[in-house]
Amino acid sequence: MLNKLQRFGGAMIAPVMLFSFFGLVIELALLFSNQVIMGDIAAPNTTWTKFWMVIAAGAWTPFFQLPILFVVGLPISLAKKNAARAVMEALVIYLVFNYFINEILTLWPDSFGVHMTNKVTDGSGLASVAGIVTLDTGMLGSLMVSGVAVYLHNRYYDKVLPEILSIFSGSVFIVSIGFFVMMPLALVTCFVWPFLQDGIKNMQGFFVHSGNLGVFIYELLQKLLIPTGLHHFVYAPFAYDDAVVKGGMSAYWASHISNFQTDSATLKELYPIGGFALSGMSKVFGTLGLALAFIKTAHKEKRKQTIAIVAPAALTAILTGITEPIEFTFLFAAPALWFVHAGLDAILATVSYYFGVVGDFGGGLINWLGLDWLPLWKFHSATYLTQILIGLVATAVWYFVFTFMILKFDLKTPGRESSDQAPQLYEKKKQENGTNSTLELSKNASRFERQAFRYLELVVSK
Repeated sequence: MLNKLQRFGGAMIAPVMLFSFFGLVIELALLFSNQVIMGDIAAPNTTWTKFWMVIAAGAWTPFFQLPILFVVGLPISLAKKNAARAVMEALVIYLVFNYFINEILTLWPDSFGVHMTNKVTDGSGLASVAGIVTLDTGMLGSLMVSGVAVYLHNRYYDKVLPEILSIFSGSVFIVSIGFFVMMPLALVTCFVWPFLQDGIKNMQGFFVHSGNLGVFIYELLQKLLIPTGLHHFVYAPFAYDDAVVKGGMSAYWASHISNFQTDSATLKELYPIGGFALSGMSKVFGTLGLALAFIKTAHKEKRKQTIAIVAPAALTAILTGITEPIEFTFLFAAPALWFVHAGLDAILATVSYYFGVVGDFGGGLINWLGLDWLPLWKFHSATYLTQILIGLVATAVWYFVFTFMILKFDLKTPGRESSDQAPQLYEKKKQENGTNSTLELSKNASRFERQAFRYLELVVSK
């Protein structure tokens, strides 16, 4: 069961990975169309501003079409065969699901507490999916329907039908079954989802008003669940769905930056939910501290090798917010450090929020520069100076705590392996099995695959 949940969580990565590119384009568009930064060239209605508005419109695609992305992303990882067919099947079944909901709500407008005459706005309970006005089931609805489609595909795709019905085999058979499954599912959704929406609104109220405690619980769970792959279920509804703000925090922050360009109120007053986007604090400052601790505690004869291994992984986390390469270095080799790391992460986010640090700080420095520091430094420099000061203190804490624990308990972090073992980054699978995987190269491998193989050999070789 845990393995299935891990695969499910991993499947959610496929659409999320798109955000790195599109998020960067949005950051550039916001930066170059900001009149405070660019001057008169970025005044309203200039050709320059209109150009960047067009760029931004395209860059918002994955954020505004998130449910569809998850629908087509899930089968890529979970379909056991013919994944491309599964993607098409899931998309068609999802559209059928929403057309059913649209018609049910239209024919019985007073039966479900949601009225189709309302516009698709915040609080209406409605959304537009591929031009279909339907219930705003968000990411959960798309994952539910896509999960059903993947199940049907894996179970019935190879079903052999009588010769006379062979035209209905394969994808047609899956979509046909899905069509009839979606009827009752759409009806149940019309009954149940409005109550769930009320629950989500109550959860929004709890987290928005829970202050430091809510930030601590959220950040601790997000970090602790990384080894299971279930951390996606914690942060995704906050960042990309409606857990605390309509449309998700990522889209909301980027689209409201101009509203935050004021000195009349602090960022925390303007954006009180921003404490749930501070995971990047540990990705930048915590990573720097633990990386220095690994280098410091490495055996002298392995220190250069340790730097060569740790530095690129740490730089990746600091710049982009991708922490798996550095965190898997000690996650399974020294699990005690992992729990300390998770605790420090939660404490850092909570302390930062307490002192007024909010914003879109879920990623690395590249993200910070484009969506926070560059467009808002002029108005909120005090907040960002506070952030840097807290972060540097956190770097020192990580360094001294990790150094003490590594030396005190002789933990086998990079550079502290046995004398005949080279320092290396660890893969999750390798450590769980307790064995080193043997790398194999296909005889028909391309030049690029052979080159990648040589790199992997250098990393995992004894």
